[in-house]
Amino acid sequence: QVHIVESGGGLVQPGGSLRLSCAASGSIFGIYAMGWYRQTAEKQRELVAQVVDGGITNYADSVKGRFTISRDNAENTVYLQMNSLVPEDTAVYYCNVKSRVFASRYDYWGQGTQVTVSS
Repeated sequence: QVHIVESGGGLVQPGGSLRLSCAASGSIFGIYAMGWYRQTAEKQRELVAQVVDGGITNYADSVKGRFTISRDNAENTVYLQMNSLVPEDTAVYYCNVKSRVFASRYDYWGQGTQVTVSS
């Protein structure tokens, strides 16, 4: 069984910061990418940031320069530091973990954590 546990969401004022954490545990092997997606009632789930093997990172244009993703490979943990938050960042944020075992690929999702940016 695989567990994906997120933490760190909440309410923050515009211009503020939050740090999201996500830990993967259980029977999960061959992780090659960890990242964060977000979703609102009006928009489909979208990629926010991702880090793949080798430390290569990928960011949505809307968060470049404001968000930073990092990964602790030893702990199977990924973090998202979010600075200069704006109301448009309000969404449910989901942790995503991708793994590969031989020819099979797997996608694991967390339960989601709410981020609300409002004054």
